[in-house]
Amino acid sequence: MRFQTPLVPAVLIRRYKRFLADVRLDDGREVTAHCANPGSMIGLAEPGMRVWLEPNDDPKKKLKFGWRLVEVPGGMVGVDTSLPNRMLRASLEAGAVAGLDGYDTVRPEQKYGTGSRIDFLLQGAGRADAYVEVKSVTLSRVSGLAEFPDSVTARGAKHLAELAQVAQNGARAVMLYLVQRTDCDRVSLAGDIDPAYLAAFAKARAAGVEVLCFGCRITPEGVWLDAPLPFASPAPTIG
Repeated sequence: MRFQTPLVPAVLIRRYKRFLADVRLDDGREVTAHCANPGSMIGLAEPGMRVWLEPNDDPKKKLKFGWRLVEVPGGMVGVDTSLPNRMLRASLEAGAVAGLDGYDTVRPEQKYGTGSRIDFLLQGAGRADAYVEVKSVTLSRVSGLAEFPDSVTARGAKHLAELAQVAQNGARAVMLYLVQRTDCDRVSLAGDIDPAYLAAFAKARAAGVEVLCFGCRITPEGVWLDAPLPFASPAPTIG
């Protein structure tokens, strides 16, 4: 998926209030950009990092730049957590997501569970419905290993419990981790950051929830779905 507007480089000054970032453009101007990422962004928001912004001229938007990418040693990271669903919808509709192809319809944001919405409901004649929950993965603390989550996520644990119920009711339930990093070749869970999420994941897997992981190809021009990645079972937490 190509960015609607060509990105411009900048240097990060600081990220604050989760959704705001002060940056310095190459022409010396300091501007505030919107940061579409509610997580902790461990290792991705250090002052001095080179970032890429998407300008906009929408009069309805107070901030005229959106933070999309950050450069890390050996790769690029997509920090916009709203982007994966937009990209995956097009890939799902094209039947280009391995393991989730062959469905006739792709329905985003469908109600299910207790006051929740599944990211995608896939339906097809003669096939069980597939409920697909998508998580953007940006954390990496060990070379080549991407981890989720980067902060405590009670909402994520709730989604796993609801997926487990879907599986027990006879439909397909799929947890899809999309790694928005070009420097990782495997995926796992950060159980030390959120033990409750790790426990919910174990229960979901036992109930029949499937796990799919994919990488991304990321450049200042856009972000595209890449090859499947292996999932590495996390070590159990102690205590």
